[in-house]
Amino acid sequence: MSDLHGKVIWITGAARGIGKAIAEVAAERGASLALTDVLESELAATRDEICASHGVKAISAKLDVTDAAGADEFVQKCVTDLGGLTGLVNNAGITRDNLLIRMSEDDWDRVLDINLKGTFVCSKSAVRVMMRARYGKIVNIASVVGVMGNAGQANYAASKAGIIGLTKSLAKEFGGRGIRANAVAPGFIETEMTHTLTPDVRDAYLKVIPLNYLGSPRDVAQTCAFLLSADADYISGQVLIVDGAMHT
Repeated sequence: MSDLHGKVIWITGAARGIGKAIAEVAAERGASLALTDVLESELAATRDEICASHGVKAISAKLDVTDAAGADEFVQKCVTDLGGLTGLVNNAGITRDNLLIRMSEDDWDRVLDINLKGTFVCSKSAVRVMMRARYGKIVNIASVVGVMGNAGQANYAASKAGIIGLTKSLAKEFGGRGIRANAVAPGFIETEMTHTLTPDVRDAYLKVIPLNYLGSPRDVAQTCAFLLSADADYISGQVLIVDGAMHT
């Protein structure tokens, strides 16, 4: 099990779902946590629950990931309250699905802003501290849709494909400063969104997954924990697909 003792990990979109699972697994492995989300009350509950269960240090703050000044302020809080920042997981993201012909410009812009610009904004804030320490890990949550595309998700697929390109660029730009950047691309994962699927839609998804079940948030979280740990120190600029062999 990859050890994260002594690490300080910032996780965006941490209130619930995959972000909460990443925080839980990081805490299990000894990391101090810096958690942000726009869902302030749910985030505080997640922070308190994880601290009570695992006895780790944790801070949290409401943050829109497109807010550059807010991101800079939170990174300084990490340094002041937790002693630094060694890892960032850019998990915050949204969907506004529709066929391209019916997609509004607002739906396009908002998804690109949160998913792609948010990853840029938070990474830029984090690398300033990481460069001084000459060490850091950035893990960006992409999607298998960013690799293979998907009808009805042009905005989401474009944002996640952009994250993959950004990840590879970060790895090349900051590798000389000891900073590693990788992406995790989940497939169909059991979250609040998938709970609303009809049985027919769920069955259609399962037919294209050779392992024949949806992944769990913990499957994604454990992959992130590996990349954040010393076990993955020589891995950078890569995309790890977590999808039950759906895309091969």
